[in-house]
Amino acid sequence: MLSHAFESWFVPFLGFFLLPWTTLAYAVMWSASSNQVTGFEWFIVILAFVIDLGSYASRGQARRD
Repeated sequence: MLSHAFESWFVPFLGFFLLPWTTLAYAVMWSASSNQVTGFEWFIVILAFVIDLGSYASRGQARRD
């Protein structure tokens, strides 16, 4: 699934370490429709991005406490 959504191996490799939910959501939405992400599918990808950012923010908060 990842090889179809991304042209190189580097972007999904880096994505799984930095933004894993965003990378996964993009790949799933890419394969769910006709090899493109359009409309409501972008909402799912953006939601995954917000979840990834939230995990970074919660780690920072936990570290400060």
